[in-house]
Amino acid sequence: MDTLGLPLAVHVQAASVQDPVGAAPVLAEAKARAPDLQLLWADARYQGPLGATAATALGLRVAGVSKPPSTKGFVGLPRRWVVERSFGWLSKYRRVAGRDYETNPLSSEASIKACFCQLMIRRLAKGPPPK
Repeated sequence: MDTLGLPLAVHVQAASVQDPVGAAPVLAEAKARAPDLQLLWADARYQGPLGATAATALGLRVAGVSKPPSTKGFVGLPRRWVVERSFGWLSKYRRVAGRDYETNPLSSEASIKACFCQLMIRRLAKGPPPK
């Protein structure tokens, strides 16, 4: 996701693929689509050696986003809410809302991309904010 919450890359994988292992192809696609991409905000799960190696191979700097160790319960984390908000937008579409019955991952990716296209079209239709 970029800072606006729009996807730079969509890659559907099996549930058995661990997040840091699956990060490499997603980061490669994101870097190919946005060559000026320099900084990657990641939660603690992606800050291990696999995520760091994938990011370093593509020339990305990884900045960790985690809650302070002294806090308990829910804490709104900077930059992480952008991803969570984008997932919330996707949950409004029945086709991608939690249950995926597609047998081909490319069909799932196409559905996700179609949903984000509709979101972007809605933003464009609204026009710029009034001054």
